[in-house]
Amino acid sequence: MTDHYEDTDEQRERVLKNQQVLGFVAGFWTRRPWLLAGTVTFTLIAIAFDLMLPWASGQLVEAVSHGRENADPAWKAWALFVGVYLAFSLIRNLSMRFLIPLSANNMKDMTDEAFRRVQGFSADWHADNFAGATVRRLSRAMWGYDVVTDAVLIWFGPAGIVLAGLCVMMLLRWPIVGLFAFAACTLYVLSNLVLTTVYARPANLKSVALDSRIGGALADSIASNATVKGFGAEAREEARIGGITELWRKATIKTWSRFTNLWLIHSLILVGLQAGLTGLLVREWAHGRANAGGVAFAITAFMLMTSYLRNIGDNIRMAQRGLDDSEDVARYARMAPQVIDAPAAPAFRADLGEIVFDRVTFRYKSAETPLYDRFTLRIAPGERVALVGPTGSGKSTFVKLVQRLYDLDAGAILIDGQDVAQVTQGSLRRAIAVVPQDPALFHRTLAENIKYARPDATADEIALAARRARANDFIARLPKGYDTLVGERGVKLSGGERQRVAIARAFLADAPILVLDEATSSLDVETERQVQAAMEELMVGRTTIVIAHRLSTIRGADRILVFEDGRIVEEGKHADLVKKGGAYARLHAVTEGVG
Repeated sequence: MTDHYEDTDEQRERVLKNQQVLGFVAGFWTRRPWLLAGTVTFTLIAIAFDLMLPWASGQLVEAVSHGRENADPAWKAWALFVGVYLAFSLIRNLSMRFLIPLSANNMKDMTDEAFRRVQGFSADWHADNFAGATVRRLSRAMWGYDVVTDAVLIWFGPAGIVLAGLCVMMLLRWPIVGLFAFAACTLYVLSNLVLTTVYARPANLKSVALDSRIGGALADSIASNATVKGFGAEAREEARIGGITELWRKATIKTWSRFTNLWLIHSLILVGLQAGLTGLLVREWAHGRANAGGVAFAITAFMLMTSYLRNIGDNIRMAQRGLDDSEDVARYARMAPQVIDAPAAPAFRADLGEIVFDRVTFRYKSAETPLYDRFTLRIAPGERVALVGPTGSGKSTFVKLVQRLYDLDAGAILIDGQDVAQVTQGSLRRAIAVVPQDPALFHRTLAENIKYARPDATADEIALAARRARANDFIARLPKGYDTLVGERGVKLSGGERQRVAIARAFLADAPILVLDEATSSLDVETERQVQAAMEELMVGRTTIVIAHRLSTIRGADRILVFEDGRIVEEGKHADLVKKGGAYARLHAVTEGVG
């Protein structure tokens, strides 16, 4: 078995992680001190009655052994025996009445706070992590908390007190018996802790990681089902998922086998405890140092000790799994969000929509050199600006920085004279309406998706926004109208329908800054003409940034900015840039040729 043990540094690291996760879980217990106090208090009272059970059992056997002539002491002993166990059962149940709301409330808090934390992580973080895997981590952590809480508050503490109490009681009456019981219990607990940590846990961590990987892979494949079907790739995806679940199967068999090996080892220790404890008491009885009641006490004590020891063993293993399941969320709690609000940051005051890039330097974490290097630009209030250029030239990054999805390395971005890094992120982003090229909708009703821009919008306001986006006609044809569920990411709608819902959302947002990422790209010619007219109305009085892929859609822009490697290499109006014969003219010639 020693070949499975890891080096000392790794063991120390794992112990430290366990301590950190346990501290994270314990932090939730102290949030509700009265519920915690009630759980602990009634648990301790129940333990006192549990400790009395072997003594009450001995009293009953001793009373019965005196003969039938005087039955009253036997009945009194019987009543005591029954009463002790009844009191234990009722008080133990009462302690659970405190534990249930303690755990349920804390599990809710843990999930809510972990979700809030994950939402606060940067766009980069979310791009690097599978959504499905993150969901599995959050849901597992909630149940991991439940397992750890039950183990520590309901089993470890009470079991330690009961085992110590029984050993002391035996030590006082029969020193050699007490010493043996103490040694056997110590061996059982310590071997559980050590072997679980260094032998079973490494395998368990691998199976937990693969469980998260399964979640991510399933979510990735199911969310892209239309693409899978489009390429007839069902068998390929099944093989891919099968490969991952096969790795999980092998890892899980190893994990479960190791836990089963530990169960066998500790069962043998319990057999030794049974043989030694009862054998020593029979020896004491044979030498006249124990009576029948004493032997009954020892047998009952052994049964009680066995019950608690088995529970300790099971709960050590379960608690370790619970700590492993909670480890990711505990780590999230220690991670600082990559983009945070400044201390006491005020809300953004939406006004005219002037945007200024002041000597901005920005580099993606995966890039060796900055994309923007002392980049400077001013967009006037109400100006319509189009961003064009090849992929990777900095167009989308421009919009992400305006929204403060990333922090700058140097320089500042000012909107209406306010540094975007010094106002709250939520208020800033509510002042910027974005219509992406491929809008992702929530699996909610059409009405809920449209009013996501303004949750307090009335039904009339929702319908007006839909009419302005030319979405009302197709919505009216649906059997449930605005109450129609759109499916995950809007899969039940066509691309053009999703686009119009996103445009309706932008109408409802009524923000001073509008970002259009080729917002009409999925519309047919007739609808595009209608929506373009509606968007002309929407852009009036608003600063508009258009990320253009088809140059024919930006002829009316006040200014066209041609990006190349994070720099503006040309700017001007459509006709002037075409006449100039530079980078824009070449792009225009290519797109017109393709068209």
